[in-house]
Amino acid sequence: MAKIIFYGGKGGVGKTTSSTANSIHFANKGLRTLLISTDPAHSISDVLEMKIGREIIKVRDNLYGLEIDPEYEASLYIDKIRQNMKTILSNVIIDEINTQLDAAMVSPGTHESALFDKMAEIIIEKFDDYDVMIFDTAPTGHTLRLLTLPGLLEDWMASLIKKRKSIVGMNKMLSKKYDEKDPVLEILEKRQKRFGEIKKILIDGNDLTLRFVLNPEQLAIEETKKAVAQLEKFDLPVEALIINRILPEEFNNEFWQKKKEQEKVYLDIIEKSFPNKKLIKIPLIDSDIRKNTIDLIAEYFKEA
Repeated sequence: MAKIIFYGGKGGVGKTTSSTANSIHFANKGLRTLLISTDPAHSISDVLEMKIGREIIKVRDNLYGLEIDPEYEASLYIDKIRQNMKTILSNVIIDEINTQLDAAMVSPGTHESALFDKMAEIIIEKFDDYDVMIFDTAPTGHTLRLLTLPGLLEDWMASLIKKRKSIVGMNKMLSKKYDEKDPVLEILEKRQKRFGEIKKILIDGNDLTLRFVLNPEQLAIEETKKAVAQLEKFDLPVEALIINRILPEEFNNEFWQKKKEQEKVYLDIIEKSFPNKKLIKIPLIDSDIRKNTIDLIAEYFKEA
């Protein structure tokens, strides 16, 4: 069994329900389990009916929870860059850099980079503390970008280091006094090491598996097909699909009978489209998913 499990899927299909239920199942088996939400909506607090927040807290026996706040992490991420810049750059251009960093706070990719850094920190630092780490992620596109970042960032960082070493070499040739450690190079090499560590865990080893949640509906099926294909291009293994909110077998109402017939068609499409994936089927229940009902869903993960 993989130690790190990422739950992905289209918005609203039941990722939080599935990831939380799976976490409870592992905890009930006696495995020390950490459930991490990277979705800004942070629905695990709603499902478990308790405040989770930015620090790891105990939810129940063997189960711990954490909610990563992308906006908060982005703020810390930018502040860290500001501090690093103060040790590297002259005061003349610090104001201009600060203006650019303020703009970066609302730029595409900043939150994802900050979120990735925090995820990497948790996985590396807490890897030996838990038997299982489950990530409840934001909708599909967000998950894909997060999981493909390690390889992309490692290559990008290697390119920056190569260029910086060239600059440092030139400076040493021009000045015999230039023999101290280069602070920019130190920062870049530290980040490259971090990217290498997380890539080794997430991509190069056998510690990661992915599970996609979908409803038996056309749009969810099509999005899942695309996501699975894209992830497999990056050698990221999608091990199981959770088919959520399956209707009961019998209905007296003609409308629901037709819905059930259509659902059977989609279930057949799912089985044919994903022949090598484990399929976990979860029924639609007659109440909201809350603390007193999530354990019912956890029962469906016994074979997972």
